[in-house]
Amino acid sequence: MSTITYTIPNISCSHCIHTIKNEISDLTGVESVEAELDTKKVTVTFDAPASVEEIEATLEEINYPPLKG
Repeated sequence: MSTITYTIPNISCSHCIHTIKNEISDLTGVESVEAELDTKKVTVTFDAPASVEEIEATLEEINYPPLKG
């Protein structure tokens, strides 16, 4: 089981949180998704077949790209 935390600058409301949680939770292998409006942080716990690349690609597809670096 792996856990990764992202900072996502365009989180601005509870709808953003809801969208992110729903889309990432739908990925096979994702165990949990926690998102915080105040800190703009999203933490994903996952196992194979989900991957960091797949999670990041999904975030980009739904217009919530994580900060790089």
